[in-house]
Amino acid sequence: MTDAVPGPDAQPSSASETPTPPRMGLELQEGVRIPRRRVFSWALWDWGTQPFNTVILTFVFTALYLTTESFLDPSVAALGEDDPAFVRGIADLTAGLGLWNFIAGLAILLLAPVLGQRADVSGRRKAWLGGATAALVLCMLALWFVEEDPAYFVFGAIMIALGSVLSEIAGVNYNALMVSVATPKTVGRVSGLGWGLGYVGGILVLALVVVANLSSWWGMPTDNGLAYRIIAVFCAIWALAFVWPIFAFVPEMPPSSGRPKVGFFASYVVLFRDIQGLWRTSRRTFWFLLASAVFRDGLAGVFAYGAIIGKASFGFTTDQVIIFGIAANLVAGASTILVGRADDRFGPRSVILATLSVIVVAGLGVVFLRDLGPIVYWVGGLLLSACVGPAQAASRSYLARVTPAGKESEIFGLYATTGRATSWMSHGLWTVIIAVTGATIWGTLGIIAVVLVGLVLMWFVQEAPVADAGTTGEPTPGAAPDPTGVV
Repeated sequence: MTDAVPGPDAQPSSASETPTPPRMGLELQEGVRIPRRRVFSWALWDWGTQPFNTVILTFVFTALYLTTESFLDPSVAALGEDDPAFVRGIADLTAGLGLWNFIAGLAILLLAPVLGQRADVSGRRKAWLGGATAALVLCMLALWFVEEDPAYFVFGAIMIALGSVLSEIAGVNYNALMVSVATPKTVGRVSGLGWGLGYVGGILVLALVVVANLSSWWGMPTDNGLAYRIIAVFCAIWALAFVWPIFAFVPEMPPSSGRPKVGFFASYVVLFRDIQGLWRTSRRTFWFLLASAVFRDGLAGVFAYGAIIGKASFGFTTDQVIIFGIAANLVAGASTILVGRADDRFGPRSVILATLSVIVVAGLGVVFLRDLGPIVYWVGGLLLSACVGPAQAASRSYLARVTPAGKESEIFGLYATTGRATSWMSHGLWTVIIAVTGATIWGTLGIIAVVLVGLVLMWFVQEAPVADAGTTGEPTPGAAPDPTGVV
């Protein structure tokens, strides 16, 4: 069977005939024995790059440095934390960071699927992964130059936003390579292992930050943001130390057959035809991309602003934010690895629905019970952490199960793009609500609203095929086959 995408005018042979679904990439792995070294080499990329998300993007650099009084006008910073002008200044910083994240989302929207498509056609997914990973390391190294001065805020925000774009582009090809290290029976566990190891890597780096802080940085001067700038450099070195096994031990996937190479802008024409073909031959994949676009953007908002909420709305100190980050990553890592088995047994859709439901309840509790004090953030935040990772891992597992062979990078590029196509929902609602209310805590409602909409949409998406009792490619019990891909 050729995997060439049908043109926009392609039609079934008769009005009642359903187009033949393309063969899924994971089906080619059925019965294949995957060496453990290959699986762990793949998962170590998550371990190596996760500190960018955990330490720089969420718990330390942005929350404890870039969105603090260090980057306020000195006259405003001198007013103190209880002054309305000070509170508004901090809110402006968090909103400004949200704006640059929004711009990053637009870049991913335009680039991810086309670059993924080109990687599929050329068969150079590892080359794209390596280039984007190297550029991400350079962005982390560039944060060394973000000194403690309002003049450096925009540069820092741009480097973090650019790092987010590069992380996403690299992740497209990293996720595509998952098909070469998993089978239909193990894809849930493999996806969960990658996410779980990422969280554990984040824990270790956060723990090192705590040790350094408790040791007063061993007498090293920490003025001018030096401690945070060193942390960024260390995250870059950590990535370099652990991402190399994927390039050494995970084989490149073959290029897509029957698909001609075209120029960059012509790739958008091909992309449009591919989306039309996806609608005709793999409707379930189409609907899942739509639903996941919404809830994954809400999950991204939880990661991006969780620590900022703890500091700005619950008065967490630097040490408390870092300790919470360690606890959150520990809970997330353990739950993600464990829930991977539930993914393989009950299906990724069930995991996604359950975890999103808990996230909505826990998020509302953090907002409306905030007067009870930090304990609310501890309980609600850890519940959120226990569910965000499994939801993301199950989403990746779901897509791997329904991706046509030879289109892995393109489909995961669409996965990244559809998520960014709705990025205005979490970052935008966060920014607008804070701008209107002048208080960071209310921005949480914008993030939870996005997760809730995604949860509702996911109810209408059919379950992915789950291997059971030695079979593959059949829907789980209770999920009736439906050519539209909607229950």
